[in-house]
Amino acid sequence: MRIFKITSLTVMALVTATVVMAQKPRIRIVATGGTIAGVSASATSSAYGAGQVGIQTLIEAVPQVKDIADVSGEQLVNIGSQDMNDEVWLKLARRVNDLLNKEGYDGVLITHGTDTMEETAYFLSLTVHSDKPVVLVGAMRPSTAISADGPANLYNGVCTLVDPSSKGHGVMACMNNELFEAKALVKTHTTDCAAFKGGLYGEMGYVYNGRPYFLHTPVAKQGMTSAFNVDNVTALPKVGIVYGYANCSPLPMQAFVNAGFDGIVLAGVGDGNFYKDVFDVALKAQNGGIQIVRSSRVPFGPTNLNGEVDDARYHFVASLNLNPQKARILLMLALTKTRDWQTIQQYFNEY
Repeated sequence: MRIFKITSLTVMALVTATVVMAQKPRIRIVATGGTIAGVSASATSSAYGAGQVGIQTLIEAVPQVKDIADVSGEQLVNIGSQDMNDEVWLKLARRVNDLLNKEGYDGVLITHGTDTMEETAYFLSLTVHSDKPVVLVGAMRPSTAISADGPANLYNGVCTLVDPSSKGHGVMACMNNELFEAKALVKTHTTDCAAFKGGLYGEMGYVYNGRPYFLHTPVAKQGMTSAFNVDNVTALPKVGIVYGYANCSPLPMQAFVNAGFDGIVLAGVGDGNFYKDVFDVALKAQNGGIQIVRSSRVPFGPTNLNGEVDDARYHFVASLNLNPQKARILLMLALTKTRDWQTIQQYFNEY
């Protein structure tokens, strides 16, 4: 019979191995407010105030996340996402980069209002440089409502973050059991729990029984391959959006010009077309150093380069598959690097 001698080193090795095996992924939740942190007058009321519940309360409402991850949280801001702004975006991007690249977290969950979730997600996809997953979650019903959807979204978001298959999928949103990449994410309903869709590309995946299933990888450059860095950016260039319509007034476009904006995005009709009076102001603005980007108010289909408008002649930029609100974000970031319209168009081709 062979006798094994147990030494203190052996015991230490066994303890260390046990600790490693039991170690859960470290997930940081960064809270920004929104409906998921909202409170209504009653469980059946449709009226509520966003951004009233703190992060610790949200975590305690979903104790099951502690079974799958080492979860901790912090409150960055507590606002309705209709009040999201450049200052918070810059602060959030820098914080997420630090959490993933300096503090060693395995993933970051961001609680966010749904009104501007698609914009924040897209901004982060271009400014967070990591292959670790980042997931935005929100809610269409406040935390005090009957069948509040926030807790399930939060749980599914954590499940997505801890799964190894999520690595390399960049910034995502997890809403109503579905996963959406940042570029494709679009809010399509004002109040329904299934408010979000995947635009031209469809959903990137879904969550079932606590596990994410991916249907495709991100379609555009983002994350580790992004050229945009906001670590030392204190303010973003000023870019506004002008909405196109029949008999459109040129005054909004002219107001942005007079205010010294750096760029203007047209939410044009059809394939990004201008009303004739607006076109005249846009051309003068472009010639005066204000970059014009053509997008469309139409929910589906690209705004084509050199389609009905001769972009090469006028030095306009076509947004291609970006809607106006996301075209604004890419233009802001592009203008931190260059004022050359051809280089900016290349960014729109790639991102």
